[in-house]
Parts: sequence; structure tokens; C-alpha cells
Amino acid sequence: MRLTVAQAVVKFLANQWTERDGVEQRTIAGCFGIFGHGNVAGLGQALLQAQRTGADGMPYHLARNEQAMVHAAAGYARMKNRLSTMACTASIGPGSTNMLTGAALATVNRLPVLLLPSDVFATRVAAPVLQELEDPRSYDVSVNDAFRPLSRFFDRIWRPEQLPSALLAAMRVLTDPAETGAVTLCLPQDVQAEAYDFPDALFRKRVWHVARPVPEPAALDRAIATIRTAEKPLIIAGGGVTYSEASAELDAFARATGIPVADTHAGKGAVSWDHPNSVGGVGSTGTPVANGLAREADVVIGIGTRYSDFTTASRTQFQNPDVRFVNINVAAFDAAKQSAVSVVADARSSLIALTEHIGKEWPRTYADDVAAWHQRVDEAYTHPQGDLPSQAEVIGAVNDAAGQRDVVVQAAGSMPGDLQLLWRARDPKQYHVEYGYSCMGFEVAGALGIKLADPSREVFALVGDGSYLMMAQEIVTAVAEHIKLIVVLVQNHGFASIGALSESLGSQRFGTSYRYRGEHDDYDGGKLPVDLAANAESLGASVIRCRTVADLTEGLKRAREAGRLTVVHIETDPLSSVPSSGSWWDVPVSEVSELDSTRAAYAAYTEAKRDQRDHL
Repeated sequence: MRLTVAQAVVKFLANQWTERDGVEQRTIAGCFGIFGHGNVAGLGQALLQAQRTGADGMPYHLARNEQAMVHAAAGYARMKNRLSTMACTASIGPGSTNMLTGAALATVNRLPVLLLPSDVFATRVAAPVLQELEDPRSYDVSVNDAFRPLSRFFDRIWRPEQLPSALLAAMRVLTDPAETGAVTLCLPQDVQAEAYDFPDALFRKRVWHVARPVPEPAALDRAIATIRTAEKPLIIAGGGVTYSEASAELDAFARATGIPVADTHAGKGAVSWDHPNSVGGVGSTGTPVANGLAREADVVIGIGTRYSDFTTASRTQFQNPDVRFVNINVAAFDAAKQSAVSVVADARSSLIALTEHIGKEWPRTYADDVAAWHQRVDEAYTHPQGDLPSQAEVIGAVNDAAGQRDVVVQAAGSMPGDLQLLWRARDPKQYHVEYGYSCMGFEVAGALGIKLADPSREVFALVGDGSYLMMAQEIVTAVAEHIKLIVVLVQNHGFASIGALSESLGSQRFGTSYRYRGEHDDYDGGKLPVDLAANAESLGASVIRCRTVADLTEGLKRAREAGRLTVVHIETDPLSSVPSSGSWWDVPVSEVSELDSTRAAYAAYTEAKRDQRDHL
């Protein structure tokens, strides 16, 4: 079949399918892109031809920022439990390197995305071409080599003959839950347009089967034996529970054993917030209940978690000197963490086996503490702290406005911590906080991908002014695609999270306020005359301005009833607080300083460091 390389890529991707539990879906559901001279006549022509002829369905979505389109693809993939994703095409040079941050985010979060950056001429006939980086040491280096450490698979297609093996390798990694992340296939701009006689078999329907690896019997026996010896066990539910669609099995295991269930950011919602065993988030921004149980736990059962520093409170969370870990994870890399008894297997398969064989129930001694914590959340959601609404009140209003299946999206700043502490998730897909890479600017773009993945849900993008100013362009994309989102734009005139962190580290909130430069060569003047609501309106959104929590409640109701993208804008108090998690996060403080505030912070830091442990 004589096709250009770009046409072959599109035709191949259109015929790739993923199957798990008998359900098939497109592996690559569509393609985001921004065309430039590096891909307009290659992949651009191929996507046009596929659309015009209808022969190879590959929906195309015009993005406004290359980083953002990778975020949208990651949001889509997470919503689809990593069984389907999107491709992203960009032109040579800055268009492609704009995707680097998105690639890192996808790989950190173990989310499949397919990146198709354009590259320099393979023939070098016109080198150096526009936007080419010249390396005097080698002519086979381009800026796209920066994708290598960020990708789970990387290849550059110098010749058409190389394409079939590269495409098959890309699909293998994208559909493997243990290996997945960003996959990068660099396409030189001349090769994209080059014709070749490809074998027909390359374009036949191909189904990639996603297995559910069962626990190895000896590993399962070791895990059961360890759990049975526990006096104070604790479950930590990570994203692997959700990706495995194992919420029902976790519910059954927890009810049968009485073991409390804490969750990570990626695992929040694996069991409902009001489940009798749910104790909320664990770690640096977790609930005092979960963190208290974690400090005393003698066996921690980690299911589908990678144990980030926020989960372990920088390795200060688990203080029982005899604590042991049992880790269930489809990836051996994560299962082995914390010197655990590792079960390298699917979460659902493992939970079924554990429930069948554990044969023991522990008392629910934590029920009263959970009830008291729920009262504290009620107070945080409803009690004013000052003239302006607090961030907790805003989160409470959004939590109340969101239906059981609706989704909240967040990624960076102070809101992820407040959300893990306070948010009451009622569905495994309701809480979508990207806290692996915690990338500012993810929220609107991620929400776009989530809505594409499941149009039946309302999607609330909860975004601060700092994150909005970094990347709000995909509002335009959503408007153009007739995709309804509810963007809750929280303006507090600065970086609230880093401001609070700065103060705690003795740096006095330096450089964290959006204000005029003042008399002391610092940003301590008046507030800047920035109108983000007007900006959102200029991008095509409907805008509702709110001053009070009552206004916000009414605004969210109107946004739900609206048929198009709506931005609900509210100004909040940057100094408002939430209840303490009773936990810690390791951010090093200057060892020497002329500032009293820094010296005091360093003393507190060295004291906290004493609780850090190596789990060997």
C-alpha cells in the first residue's frame, strides 16, 4: 500500500484497539495538534485526507498551546483508566519542545500519551533549516532528544522502513500498565511526506489485550501471613485501584476486615468519603485521622501507590519501629518500595484473592475520630474567616454543587493540599488532582481532555490566578469544540501556596504577591489592575462574577444550567487557613542566614528531620 509516512501513521493509529475484560475501545481516540511548516504538509495532510475521505477515522482537535494539548491527552487517558489516549502533533523546534513539560507530567503520573514531534530533515539537504538546533559534535542531534529521559519509549524515524517496528513498539508501551507513560516518535519533516510501499498487514485491525496479572501464589502467601500478624493495619489506596477499576473489590476487602482505608491524591474516591472504613487522605496534606493511624500502623498495605513524598510525609509518616509494608502494584518498580513484601499483580485480582483468604477482622476503633473530623470539615466549609471568602469555603461550595459523578480538576498551588484534606469524593472518577508533577496550567487543559473522555459528567476546573495566567488558552479550544466546562477562577493576587510555604521557611513571602513594585524594591505596593474575568470573557467564555459565598453558590448553579463554557470568578483571602494535617513536608531551609526568620525556620527544620526514617 503506497502511502506517505504520515499517512501510514494515521492509518495505523486508526486501527489500534485496546481490550480489557472483553471491552474494546480505540487505543488512540483522536489527535490534538498545532500545524507549522514542520508538520502541515505531512501529518496535517494525512489527517485532512483521513477526515475528507472518511476511510480512517482520526478526529482532529486544534489546540492553542502544545504543552496544553499534552495535558489534555493525559487528562483523557486518566479518565479512560489508561486504556485509551490521544496523539499530539507539533511542528519542528519550539512547537515540539513546548510538549516537553507535558511529556514529563504524563510519565511521572504513569499516563499514556503519544507524542509526534516534527524533526529536522533526515536528508540534511537544506540544513540548517528554520528552527534547527545545530550541534557541532553531531549531525544526528536535535532538540527532540530532550524527550529521551521524559519518554517511556523514544524513536526517531529516519527512514520509512523503520516505521512499522517503531509503531508496534509504541503501542506495546502505551498499552502496558507497568511501562506506560509518554511515548515519543520523532518525525523528520521530509520523511513525513516521503512515500513507501507499506505491507497491508500493518493496517489491519489490531487489538492490544491488557491483562490482569494474578498474584504469584508464594507472594500472595507472604502478603497474607504479614497482614494476619498486624495489630494496627492500614490500607493506602493509590491510583492503581482506580485504573484497575477495583473500587468494589476494595470496598469488599475493607468491609470484611475492618482495616481503615486512607488514600493518595490519585486514589481519592476509590472508596466514597462516607464509607465506614474511609479515613481520608494520608501524608503531608492528609487528614489528622489518617495520619494518626499511619504513625501507629504496624502493617501498611499499599495498593497501586508509588509512595511520593507527600504520601510518606517525606518519610516521617510511618513511625512504628516495627512497621512493615505489603505493596500490591502492577509495576515491580513500585511494588518493591519501602522494602515491602511485594505482590506484582493487578489490584482487582489481588484484592479478590486477599478477601478470599485473609480470614481476620480488626475492630473499627477509628470511627469516632472520623465522625469528629467530618464535623471539622463542615466548619471549614461554612465558617467565614474574614471579609473575603476563604479557600475552604470555595471548595465547600464546589463540593456541594458537584453531583455524584461530576469531576473536580486541580494541579498546583495551595488548592491540591486543601482538596486532599477536605474534599468529599463520592465516585472513583470525581477527584482529578494532578499531583505527580503538580504542573501549573494543567487545570483548564486537563478538564478539556476529561470532558472529551466522558461528556456525561460536569467538569469543574478549579484554578487559581497563578495557574490561570500560565495557561488558560484552551478555553478557546473548548469554546471552538462546543465543549462545556465550568471553570472556577479563584483570584487571591499571588502565589498563596508558595507564600505560606515561604513564610514557614523564613523567607517572609518574598516574591509571591501580584503587586506593584514598592518603595523598598519589593512587590509590596498596591494590587495590580488585572481583570481575569474580563480576560476569560475575551477568550469566548461566559463569565459570572461573585463577591460572596452566597454569590458563588448561585453562580455555580447557573453554570450547571448553562449550555456552554462558563467561568465563575471569585476573589478569596490569601491568608485564610484550613485545619492542620498534623504532618510534615521536607523543603530544605538555608543552614546559615542573617535573617532571624530563616534561623528560626532552620531550627524547626532540623527538629522535624529527626523523624525521617529509611524503611530497610
